[in-house]
Amino acid sequence: MFIQQLVNGVSIGGIYALMATGYALIYSLLGFSNWAHGDVAMLGAYIGFLCVATVRMPFWLSALTALLGAGVISILNERLAYRRIRRNNAPTMFLMIAAMGLSVTFQNMVIVFLGPKFRTYPPVIPVKAISLGSIKIGVLDIFSMAFVIIAMSLLELLITKTKFGLAIRAASSNMITASLMGINIDFYITLVFLLAGSFAGAGGVLLGLKYTVYPQMGNVSLKAFIASVFGGLGSVRGAIVGAFIIGIMEVFVSGFITSGLRDLFTFGLLIAILLIKPSGLFGIDIQDKA
Repeated sequence: MFIQQLVNGVSIGGIYALMATGYALIYSLLGFSNWAHGDVAMLGAYIGFLCVATVRMPFWLSALTALLGAGVISILNERLAYRRIRRNNAPTMFLMIAAMGLSVTFQNMVIVFLGPKFRTYPPVIPVKAISLGSIKIGVLDIFSMAFVIIAMSLLELLITKTKFGLAIRAASSNMITASLMGINIDFYITLVFLLAGSFAGAGGVLLGLKYTVYPQMGNVSLKAFIASVFGGLGSVRGAIVGAFIIGIMEVFVSGFITSGLRDLFTFGLLIAILLIKPSGLFGIDIQDKA
């Protein structure tokens, strides 16, 4: 029973990790929590669903379209809503308010144009489980975990071994100095939003496959935000670790205590980490006066 719940927790934690890395990447550069990030995941889930169920595209092409579509939406968010605020040197709180406005706008747009009903993905991945002794692992969970492992590994290589990662780390350390050294800040911010949006879209598609698609499903990303805070805002590795810890904790609470206390434990963890170690597991101890 313990091993079975652990496997389930890792599966959920992997989806949280895809979203939490987006929070961490954007925070590391711009220093604000992008509350519209979860709704980008929701839009990615809808794009994938419409491509599969309406256009009848192959699933792999639908998933790729969802990732790219979510990435483009994320870029447009930065270009249309955040860039002007950032260039005016406005307080960080203004960026958060703009993100909240985008979140409400996206949810209501989906309700108006697509309706509030819950949608279910067609059975593009077999709904069955593989038995490993007494442990049963769903095919969808295996697919999800494999995708998350590959995506997280590629992200780690991208950040630590490429010029892109070096520029992002330099900009996150000191954006003004990085620009004086010849780094095109706007270009790399655009790439970060593309990457974060694509990861959100992937998380949205996996959530849609595992559960359902509906206009408020982006609210699930609040768990990813808590994971990012737990791991340390701005730390990609911390966000990944925090996401898996929260996913495993939620499954254990649901399985061994009661599902009604699942969110209580999650938000209790957020309060505890803010009281005990506000910088998180891997974060840097700084003061945000925005």
